[in-house]
Amino acid sequence: MYLALKHIHLTAITLSFALFALRAFWMLQDSARLQQRWVKIVPHIIDTVLLVSALSLAVLLQQYPFVDSWLTAKVLALLAYIGFGTVALKRGRSLNIRVIALAGAILSAAYIVSVALSRTPWPWA
Repeated sequence: MYLALKHIHLTAITLSFALFALRAFWMLQDSARLQQRWVKIVPHIIDTVLLVSALSLAVLLQQYPFVDSWLTAKVLALLAYIGFGTVALKRGRSLNIRVIALAGAILSAAYIVSVALSRTPWPWA
């Protein structure tokens, strides 16, 4: 069960970030593709699978945010990623703001991955 959940989680992470990168590219190109129906629906499906697999893994492994510091760091960084991503793709009032938010989202995602691999909130230490 663990390996199946882990693979589902890792696949959802890859799909989620790949689709975010594609949407960011389209945003920078000011492409009408961002308005396609599937582009507005599929990220929610992928992110739901990602969330359910993450919660399932936490319960299965008995590792929980606000108990395990590395998992707390991931959750807080995820909130930052979501905030930056929303500004980058939708809410940024200018291209400069969107680009800065995009950089923040990418840095947040990199931090999440490094924390996940090192299982410490200070992966660079």
